[in-house]
Amino acid sequence: MADLAINLVTSLVPLVALVILLVVRDGDVSPWWSIGLGALVVIFIVNSLLAFRRVKAIGYVLREDDLLFRRGIMFERIVAVPYGRLQLVDVNRGPLLRALDLSTLKFVTAAVATGVQLPGLAREDAEALRDRLVELAESRRSGL
Repeated sequence: MADLAINLVTSLVPLVALVILLVVRDGDVSPWWSIGLGALVVIFIVNSLLAFRRVKAIGYVLREDDLLFRRGIMFERIVAVPYGRLQLVDVNRGPLLRALDLSTLKFVTAAVATGVQLPGLAREDAEALRDRLVELAESRRSGL
């Protein structure tokens, strides 16, 4: 839901700006403006349709020793993050996510390339998952 809303906002802003420009110029524009407007409409529609598929392509599972994260449509990425390697579990909520009562859970490890984020979680679920992961990380780190 948040991904679709962000796509709508980022696609609608240039589209509205172009329409306002066309209205201000009182229709006295070159055909390139019409082509640009048509291209923006097509990009907006394709981006909105693919947003649903991008959201379905994100998943995670808590396993016994690690968190398995999957994302991607054409280029699937699967990351296993061992609980003992988690250094920080962060809950992010921007203004749009707060309005939708959603959160993004971000994991920080010693590896720079990990970059795991779980977007679009309900606020309560994100906080409960964060607490569970911190608990698992602390219990697994004690053995290191």
